[in-house]
Amino acid sequence: MTNSELPGNSAERLRWFNGIGFGLFIHWSIDSQIGSVIGHSMAGASEDYLNRYTQDLPALFNPKRFDPDEWAALARLAGIRYVVFTTKHHSGFCMFHTDTTPFNIANTPFGRDITGEVIEAFRKQDIAIGLYFSPDDFHFLYQRNLPLHRGVKPEECEGLLAHNQAQLRELLSNYGSIDMLFFDGPSDGLRELCWQIDSEIVVTRGAIRTPEQYIPGIQSAEPWEACVTMGSGWQYKPTNEQYKSGTQIIELLIETRAKGGNLLLNIGPKPNGE
Repeated sequence: MTNSELPGNSAERLRWFNGIGFGLFIHWSIDSQIGSVIGHSMAGASEDYLNRYTQDLPALFNPKRFDPDEWAALARLAGIRYVVFTTKHHSGFCMFHTDTTPFNIANTPFGRDITGEVIEAFRKQDIAIGLYFSPDDFHFLYQRNLPLHRGVKPEECEGLLAHNQAQLRELLSNYGSIDMLFFDGPSDGLRELCWQIDSEIVVTRGAIRTPEQYIPGIQSAEPWEACVTMGSGWQYKPTNEQYKSGTQIIELLIETRAKGGNLLLNIGPKPNGE
């Protein structure tokens, strides 16, 4: 197979993606209850911490003030053109209903399918839908008594690729057309599945440049996406947090667009859904 025959982002869809410019990145999961911690904290953690993470956090997660319609309306007012929602971070906890693992939002006091509700709300505001998906899955490794670390390749963990592919099929089958996927980890065998299911999907991380927390210094003719946090971290941080001002965000957006890229601005909702 020649390079021109390999699956990939279509040129037409990349032009569309490059034209929408401004996105909202929503990092939210059960670990927002801890504050300032995301799934990385499981790597190298004690057995006590891992038990607390995998058992106590789901048992307590009940965001009673979660209102995705309000989120979407505010995003629309701010000029957001696309959203990327964290369906599964490195912890392996799924913010959607899935048949692949009990470690998901259905088995919490909240129970409802948060991913589906976010997609529906933003779609009503005519905002394009993107999904973040971590191929790393610490819960999958933990259940098999394997070391928890980033970047595990399929050949290093039997069953992980099939597990991720099954989850990806659910995400791309249960919520209508999805515009883009952001793979935060080894994506071989996953991005190809996306394009097989829907050739119109744009794969961002895993197929194009997605620098974090900085804007590249030179202009690029190739589509790219800068991932920048509104505060100092990706997840909700209850204390000692400093948020960028509106002026700073506008300046970042102007600089990013001037250099030919998209700005994906990250927020971390509170545990109660605000």
